[in-house]
Amino acid sequence: MYKAVWNGAVLAQSDKTIEVEGNQYFPPEDVDKSYFTVSNYHTKCPWKGLADYYNIEVDGKENRNGAWTYPEPFEKAAHIKDYVAFWNGVDVIEE
Repeated sequence: MYKAVWNGAVLAQSDKTIEVEGNQYFPPEDVDKSYFTVSNYHTKCPWKGLADYYNIEVDGKENRNGAWTYPEPFEKAAHIKDYVAFWNGVDVIEE
C-alpha cells in the first residue's frame, strides 16, 4: 500500500500502484483530485508521451506542478494511462 501526502493531506492511497522509473503511479480512482487544479505545464517523454500536470492546493498552500499524468500515452506506457504520479515535495510512503 502506498500513500501520497503533502502539507498534511492524503492526496492518494492505493495498493494498486504501478512503479515506473522509480515513481509510483496511482490509479485515478484512488486519487483525491479535490486538491488538484489543471496546470499549463507539460513535459514529453520519448517512450511515455506527453504528460499533463496538476497544481496541488492544500490549506491555502500551492505546490505547482506537483502531480502528473499521461492521458494519451504511447503504446509502451498504455498501462499507466490516466494514472497519477507525484514529485516536488510530495511524500510517497509505503505502508
